[in-house]
Amino acid sequence: EVQLQASGGGLVQAGGSLRLSCAASGLTFDDYAFGWFRQAPGKEREGVSCISISDGNTYYADSVKGRFTISINNAKSTVYLQMNNLQPEDTAVYYCATAQWLLPSLWMLDVEYDYWGQGILVTVSS
Repeated sequence: EVQLQASGGGLVQAGGSLRLSCAASGLTFDDYAFGWFRQAPGKEREGVSCISISDGNTYYADSVKGRFTISINNAKSTVYLQMNNLQPEDTAVYYCATAQWLLPSLWMLDVEYDYWGQGILVTVSS
């Protein structure tokens, strides 16, 4: 059974940083791509970032480029999202997700992902 366990959310002031973690189990880590999504109150879920484990390619939404960094720890089968210079508009519930067969051009589409972790709340105060 594939499981994704997300952690690391919380409350931070604008300009601060948080690191989200997503520990995967029940899958062959190298065969998957991992994405981070978020959903703010009253808004649709949006793709934030994605990493392909096999080739290390990374992808970011324009709104987070230069502030967020996605990375992996293969030994721990864990994907991280380092979020710097957080702003109030980054406030949302964040989700990690994984897909075994993901076309890079489709990384932002949540329907392309097979498994999801539980949402974790990130709140950025102004």
